[in-house]
Amino acid sequence: MSIKGKAYVMGAFEHPTREAPDKSTPQLHAECARGALEDAGLTKDDIDGYFCAGDAPGFGAMSMADYMGLRNLRHMDSTETGGSSYLLHVGHAAEAIAAGHCSVALITLAGKPLSSGPGGGGPRGGGFAAAPEAAFEMAYGGTTHNQYAMCATRHMHEFGTTSEQLAWIKVAASHHAQWNPHAFLKDVVTVEEVLASPMIATPLHRMDCCVITDGGGALIVTSPEIAKQLKRPKVKILGVGEAPKGTYGGKVDLTYSGAAWSGPKAFAEAGVRPSDIKYASIYDSFTITVLMQIEDLGFCKKGEGGKFVADGNLISGVGKLPFNTDGGGLCNNHPTNRGGITKVIEAVRQLRGEAHPKVQVANCDLAIAHGTGGSLGTRHGSATVIMERE
Repeated sequence: MSIKGKAYVMGAFEHPTREAPDKSTPQLHAECARGALEDAGLTKDDIDGYFCAGDAPGFGAMSMADYMGLRNLRHMDSTETGGSSYLLHVGHAAEAIAAGHCSVALITLAGKPLSSGPGGGGPRGGGFAAAPEAAFEMAYGGTTHNQYAMCATRHMHEFGTTSEQLAWIKVAASHHAQWNPHAFLKDVVTVEEVLASPMIATPLHRMDCCVITDGGGALIVTSPEIAKQLKRPKVKILGVGEAPKGTYGGKVDLTYSGAAWSGPKAFAEAGVRPSDIKYASIYDSFTITVLMQIEDLGFCKKGEGGKFVADGNLISGVGKLPFNTDGGGLCNNHPTNRGGITKVIEAVRQLRGEAHPKVQVANCDLAIAHGTGGSLGTRHGSATVIMERE
C-alpha cells in the first residue's frame, strides 16, 4: 500500500528553549504538542493517534498520553530508532491514517541533555549495557565521536575527502543560523575557523560536531479530509523510506549509510528524483553525517560528496542544494541528542514559505527530510520523508 497523498503534515512546532532547567521532560513534550496543535488549528481532543520514541519517559506513549490528557486515542506507536525515529513516525502515521486507524496523529520529541546531563537525552531506562553487541564492543571504549570519526577517516582514505570540504558543511549551517533568533550558535564561521577548532576525534574538529541542547518539537499529521478543513498551507506526504544498517559481523563498509536503502524507496514512492528537490533537511550530528547522506540519497555519486558540499553549495540563495536553513544540529538545536523531528519541521516551514526571508528557498514546492539514528560507525536506522506543497 502506498501512502502517497494519503496524509498531510498540518502542524509543526519547535520549542524555542535551548536550556530548560525549570521544566520537566514531560512538560516539554506537552508544550511542544500544544504548539503543534495551535499551529494546525486543532485541539488535543482531536488527536486519535500518538507517536513517540525513547525520549518519552516512563512507559513512553502510555505515560505521555495520560499526562497530556489524550483520551481519544485509537492508535499508538513508540518505535525507537534513535534520531531517525520521528521521520519513521511520519511514515508510520501516514500508514496508520491510510489504513483507517487514526485521522489526527501527534508526534512529539523532548529532552534535557544540556541541563540534566547525558541521562536527560537517552532512551528510556538505558539498556545499552544489555545489548547483544555490548560484550563485543563496549570493552573497546567506543564513543559517538570516534565512531563517526572512523567513517570520516575511511571516506577520506577511499575518496580523498578533506577536512576543508567537511568544514564547508558547518560554514553553510552557520550562514543559516545567523538568521534564527533561537539558534544555539548564531555566529557565522569560516573554513579556517572550523579547522582551527580543537580536535575531538581525528579527523573531526569541535565545529564538526553538533550542539547539545534541551528542547523538543512536535508534528501533526492528518488525513486529507481533516487537512481540507484546516486553514493552513497543506504539506502532502509523497514518499517515505526506512532501513537499518548494522555491522554485519564486521564485514561492513563505513563509507555509506542506511540512506542508500531508505532514500531510493522514498523517491520511488514519491515518483520524483533527487534533481527535483528544492530543499533538503539532512541529519547533521556531524559534518561527515551530512556528506555521506547526500551521496547515499543520490544528490551526487559516492565519493563526490566532498566536492559537492564545498564552496557554499549548501547555502540558501548561493548553492544548488540549500540545506538545514534553521542552522540544523550543527548550530541551531539538537534536542535530547536526537534531531530528526527538527528536520521535518524546517522542511515544513520551507514548503509553507514560512522560513526566515533571508533563507527561504524561492518556489520551494518539493522537499526532503532525512534522519539517522544510532551511529554511522556501528549500527543505525535511516528514515527518509519526501513532501510537497499542495
